[in-house]
Amino acid sequence: MNAGAVITNMDTNEKLGTGNPSMKPKFSILDPTYTFTVPKNQTAAGTVDIMSHVFENYFSSTKGAYVQNRLSESILKTCIQYGKLAMEEPENYEARANLMWASSLALNGLLGYGKESRWSVHPMEHELSAYYDITHGVGLGILTPYWMEYVMNETTIDSFVEYGVNVWGINPDMDKLQIAKEAIERTKEFFISLDIPMHLKEVGIGEEKLETMAKAATRHGSLGLFRPLDSQDVLNIFKAAL
Repeated sequence: MNAGAVITNMDTNEKLGTGNPSMKPKFSILDPTYTFTVPKNQTAAGTVDIMSHVFENYFSSTKGAYVQNRLSESILKTCIQYGKLAMEEPENYEARANLMWASSLALNGLLGYGKESRWSVHPMEHELSAYYDITHGVGLGILTPYWMEYVMNETTIDSFVEYGVNVWGINPDMDKLQIAKEAIERTKEFFISLDIPMHLKEVGIGEEKLETMAKAATRHGSLGLFRPLDSQDVLNIFKAAL
């Protein structure tokens, strides 16, 4: 539930977002039974998309946002607990209900309040979807681990340590770099368990348009504040994901 929308024009290779307060519903009724017939692949893609929305705000340079970060972690853990279950048992009310509620909380803007954030992985994936007919959540799932590896450095590592310890239960006594790398690896393994491919070539994307898409993704400026990315950075991530 939010005030945003995205539309794709494959003829012009554009995937554009729009939003206005007047688009936000006065109220919404969430009935998980309507999601019982969502197929496995879309359930998987939706789970990844929920997590990606959380990541875009969770990995932030803003310090002291304790409440927002703990809320974010609970939603990520919900996706981890129920995403696979909803695929295996599509009429499992508990799984569908928790994913639906997690989705609403991840998308309604709550997690970004009080935090400086400019998104990274979503605008990169929008270019993939604009040029190739792939599912949005699948593109996010492919790019996310490579983005994490690329932006993780001495300045950002503490956020990945926090993520690894609080979401994945990694031993906090381990070396910080080990924790961060393990957190990224577990993220990748979880996506694989949902049958999300981990390489662009698996969804028919080669090297031909990577530079064009990287430039398009940054046409309005660099992506992200956590670690700003210019067109070369985006291209590097695309190439890593091949």
